[in-house]
Amino acid sequence: MASSDAVALPDTTGADSAARAAELCSLLENYLEPRQVQQVYKAYQFGAEAHSGQRRLSGEPYITHPLAVARTLGEMGLDAESLCAAILHDVIEDTPTAKAEIAEAFGPEVAQLVDGVSKLTQINFRSKAEAQAENFRKMVLAMSQDIRVILIKLADRLHNMRTIWVMPRSKRGRIARETLEIYAPIAQRLGINAIRIELEDLGFAALFPMRYRVLKERVQRQRGSRRELLDTVRESLLESLDEAGLDARIISREKHLWSIYQKMRAKQAGFDDIFDVYGFRIVVSDVDTCYRVLGHCHGLFKPLPGRIKDYIAIPKVNGYQSLHTTLIGPRRIQVEVQIRTAEMDRVAEAGIAAHWLYKDASAATNVAQSRAREWVHGLMEMQENAGNSLEFIENVKIDLLPDEVYVFTPGGDIMELPKGATVVDFAYAVHSDIGDACIAANIDHRLAPLRSPLETGQTVEIITAPVARPNPAWLDFAVTAKARTAIRHSLKRLRGREATELGQRMVEEALGAIDLTLDGIPTSQANAGLEALGMNDMDAVFTEVGLGQRMPWLVARRLAGISPERSAPGQDGRPGALAIRGNEGAVVTFARCCRPIPGDPIVGFASAGRGVVIHHQTCNNIREYRNHPEKWLDVQWDAIAEGEYPVAVDMEVMNRRGVLANVAAVISDLDSNIDAVEIEEKEGMIAIMRLVLSVRGRVHLARLMRRLRGLSAVLRINRRRG
Repeated sequence: MASSDAVALPDTTGADSAARAAELCSLLENYLEPRQVQQVYKAYQFGAEAHSGQRRLSGEPYITHPLAVARTLGEMGLDAESLCAAILHDVIEDTPTAKAEIAEAFGPEVAQLVDGVSKLTQINFRSKAEAQAENFRKMVLAMSQDIRVILIKLADRLHNMRTIWVMPRSKRGRIARETLEIYAPIAQRLGINAIRIELEDLGFAALFPMRYRVLKERVQRQRGSRRELLDTVRESLLESLDEAGLDARIISREKHLWSIYQKMRAKQAGFDDIFDVYGFRIVVSDVDTCYRVLGHCHGLFKPLPGRIKDYIAIPKVNGYQSLHTTLIGPRRIQVEVQIRTAEMDRVAEAGIAAHWLYKDASAATNVAQSRAREWVHGLMEMQENAGNSLEFIENVKIDLLPDEVYVFTPGGDIMELPKGATVVDFAYAVHSDIGDACIAANIDHRLAPLRSPLETGQTVEIITAPVARPNPAWLDFAVTAKARTAIRHSLKRLRGREATELGQRMVEEALGAIDLTLDGIPTSQANAGLEALGMNDMDAVFTEVGLGQRMPWLVARRLAGISPERSAPGQDGRPGALAIRGNEGAVVTFARCCRPIPGDPIVGFASAGRGVVIHHQTCNNIREYRNHPEKWLDVQWDAIAEGEYPVAVDMEVMNRRGVLANVAAVISDLDSNIDAVEIEEKEGMIAIMRLVLSVRGRVHLARLMRRLRGLSAVLRINRRRG
């Protein structure tokens, strides 16, 4: 790994660049054909001429950067097209060279790779965040066509991080944060461990230089004090495996600094409380030997309970495979041991790049490749459903969070989900249509709600209903980017359709107050009204009315050709009352302050972006609207109101054993449900029980309260408003 504080020395001549190009070609001769090496050298000459006169902040000729990027890819064993694209990756962006020129000189494949890595420089963005997000979206689109785009970008970012110290401090922080939040996790997701570790430590050093320096010194000091104990563990393992006739190679490993720092933060612990800083990697010939070695390790030293992980049987999402265990060694020192085959070890370091680096690593590499393609496909789905590029990049950051749980479908297939994922996340992972229609799940054959967090090893079966639809509340507990993006997308679609329907009803009611109908307005008059409203589509007007962005009486008068200044609501007839059915969930909101239910006298208010907000007519919070009659809407409950509604009830009860169980039994018996409960001791043997119940209307609530009053432990009961 390159030193994090190393700054490249200025190179004021082209001789050094030519020497670096020659070194690169010498490296490539080990695995490329001579004509391919010649093609890469031709790319160097093309790039050197295009970047002629340009210099980096370090003073080096600019071409040294593309050469360094190409060298990283050469060490990974990538093909000639990737190497040519790496050398030319900044040509379109930073020089007058066009994509067509590259295609003519090196072929369309190289030109496409270069274009995929190039930033969008011709568009003016409102902020750096928007520019970053749009460029990332462009790169994802290119990745979906050719995964090598991200390998070139990772190598590009790696060299930029190695030379970041010439940048101003403010820019260093921004680039380092972006590296830690996006590029290092991408490298991890693609299984390219070597690049990921270096990116993380370089980003750590640039973002938190003091913390990096202190932690580095502590690790170096501890390394010396624990060397003797670690050598003892290593020798014991070697001796035991040799006696058993097991051929194994033991490599000392050290947890890298960013990983240690993250663990300290997660556990809120000091450095001395982190015990698995040092460990060993045991590399063997086959999978069977991996498990036999694990047994010998546990025979020599006691394993730490809960720290044995089998990533061979269930690989990580990036294709990583290994057995992990933590041993308690001499003086209770904890030593993490990873056991894997040579092929697993190669794939763990190179990930999808093992396809180019090791042509014989077919099985494990194919797993990494297919998982990478699945991930990129998931990114494509997210970017199609995301509202904008900023929302997309935030979803990607969520999706890149490490740690997974592994759950099973009823058919026995394994699904990988991030830690903390819920039933809703699982449903959307199966299919977006399943997610949209889910209502509950069976977890290990037991009924569970959608917000239930999942744990490794569980079997999950989703229960769906044809009439079900996504709920905005799901966003409070959905974890995966795919689920959150799909929920938002479905809600927007649903909200738009329902807003249009509601808006049309509201405009029709407003027209009815002036003895008109939509069908009765001449087409020419309707078009004139649309023009006066600044719109050219009637459905768009209805949608804005439904979302509370336009008042229905104003739209009605525009369509009727009546000047809005000549009459306001209430002067020449208010619209008739709008019937609320209760299933307009996306555009009608029921106020939480007074919790209106069917049968209550209600009033509606238009709220921009929220649609129609329904309050009880006696609600204290509607006082502020008294002076804004233009925002009032006359509403009433439809004769057949649908669904269940939350209502708050307070009860004074005798504070004795079993009272809550008795109350719950009555509520369940009357086909209701307790959404929330709080119990507060009042005095002596009396307690206040505050409940939020689900009811179908005033009649249902009255029946519930009558039955609850009949319980001997209930002293008083009343409905709470506000």
